[in-house]
Amino acid sequence: MMYHKPVLLEKSVEGLRIKPEGVYVDATFGGGGHSRTILEKLQNGKLFGFDQDLEAEKNVPDDPRFVFLNHNFRYMRNFLKLHGVTQVDGILADLGVSSHQIDEAERGFSTRFDGPLDMRMNQMASLSAGEIINEYGEEELARVFYLFGELKNARKIARIIEKERQERIIETTSGLMNILEEVAPRGKENKFFAQVFQALRIEVNQELEALKEFLEQSEDLLKPQGRLVVISYHSLEVRLVKNFMKSGNFSGEVEKDFFGNPLTPLVPVGKQETADQQEVTDNPRARSARLRIAEKREKENG
Repeated sequence: MMYHKPVLLEKSVEGLRIKPEGVYVDATFGGGGHSRTILEKLQNGKLFGFDQDLEAEKNVPDDPRFVFLNHNFRYMRNFLKLHGVTQVDGILADLGVSSHQIDEAERGFSTRFDGPLDMRMNQMASLSAGEIINEYGEEELARVFYLFGELKNARKIARIIEKERQERIIETTSGLMNILEEVAPRGKENKFFAQVFQALRIEVNQELEALKEFLEQSEDLLKPQGRLVVISYHSLEVRLVKNFMKSGNFSGEVEKDFFGNPLTPLVPVGKQETADQQEVTDNPRARSARLRIAEKREKENG
């Protein structure tokens, strides 16, 4: 568990309503905490674990019921099909960055450590945070910070970066933070830099596009009454998950048939869950976690 302490472990696994003979997907394997708990509840079932970070492979359990797939969950349907699986009983995703990735300074995810501007979850990917900072045009930079960091002063941030990189290449996380210190709101510096880093991380890893593809594939892959369990953290992904579970699309608008019946493939189960105070005390990263569960509708006869 040193690699990553799983958030909302019991509630999320319970949400899957595991059948001992069922087939399940842990779409964000990471340290394997959720997967190990799922395996405890399986008998002759099967569990597929996805993770694009090859380092996660070190945590794979020695269990014939488990298959590790070193791929982004946006390719879930294709790789399950390669293994002869077209329908599953449940899918779980914990969208947070793993503790291991944050705590490894050389990965560049954390505002607490000095490291290269990397932020790639898949270390074989070509685009890094450094390339965004040094090569994106000013307008594109502003777009990233505004859309993915929800920063109101995104244009000013982009202008400062543009001016600075005329003089030198911006190579490190601390170098970027030093440059932007002048526009960080007093008393809210930590939140500001967290938003800056979030924006870069989302752009580097195409997180929102990957999440949309994952959610659409989940709906297709689930058997009737199969469960989708998602733990999300920031408002952008929370909104996508909430809207999709409610309406089957990302706008949140529920479409209806000729008779006024909702055309929603999933049915939300219960209310949004959050970590209790004890878990937040034990694991501060659980503070922003939001757990939602949905169930695939039964097909109507006729």
